[in-house]
Amino acid sequence: MTTNIKYGCAPIAWTNDDLPELGSNNSFEQCISEIALSGYVGTEIGNKYPKNPKELNSYLAPRGLSVASAWLSLYLTTKTFEENKDQFIKHRDFLYELGAKVIVVAEQGHSIQCDFDKSLFKDKPIFNENEWSLLADGLEELGKLAQEKDMHIVYHHHMGTGVQTTDEINKLMRLTNPDYVSLLFDTGHLVMSGEEPLEIYKQHHNRIKHIHFKDIRSDIKQHVIQQNLSFLEGVKKGMFTVPGDGDIDFNPILDLIINSNYSGWIIVEAEQDPSVANPFIYAKKAKEYISQLSNKLNYA
Repeated sequence: MTTNIKYGCAPIAWTNDDLPELGSNNSFEQCISEIALSGYVGTEIGNKYPKNPKELNSYLAPRGLSVASAWLSLYLTTKTFEENKDQFIKHRDFLYELGAKVIVVAEQGHSIQCDFDKSLFKDKPIFNENEWSLLADGLEELGKLAQEKDMHIVYHHHMGTGVQTTDEINKLMRLTNPDYVSLLFDTGHLVMSGEEPLEIYKQHHNRIKHIHFKDIRSDIKQHVIQQNLSFLEGVKKGMFTVPGDGDIDFNPILDLIINSNYSGWIIVEAEQDPSVANPFIYAKKAKEYISQLSNKLNYA
């Protein structure tokens, strides 16, 4: 059985955009070369990547890499729509020039994602009804702008934000038009939050247009909860890792994805300290693990 799935790897394991000290010595060229050597055909975009599409592609193309997407922080609940719109259009046009079909967006209004002083679980933001309306309406308008370039926005549910839990994901999907707002499915953030990835996928597979494969270490998750640690402290302690190295069983997840006729990117992503977890070794380990699963499922 053949599929329309392409595998890529995110640069966050080489240099962490939220914690620049993690991997500060790793170069952009090292990152993309090791992504290619690990067997991937795509990448998302990190802060060290060239900002000019032609220049960036001149590095990626010889290595056989394409751009899958790139993250954009939105502030629809705390800033004007026009402010968000201007940043979105610049981001959209940049990705369009690189051939990407999806735009990863996440609401950062009230987010504690980058706040060392906030407990990841105790201080999680909760949107009021007005904020939900601002978010849903704004996303639909941005989705329309994406369609001008034959692209889609994919919403990234994320730890430490107002759209993290099953109920919150379901509410966002209920409040938004599927013609304009799609979903990013991230295994690591779901399991870290205590959600059930298989149920989320089954419920929303028709709207999932981008996937992140990330694993977790359950013992560190429990430590983060018990010690009321922040998201970034959890990252530094290693709560995330690559598929095949943590406690998530990706066999039923990959089986479900393939049997749903998913078409698009699966991006391996795991923010870790590269001085502890060598990003090349871990990226390669993840690709080998996924290939083994595919062979086992007879989908290779």
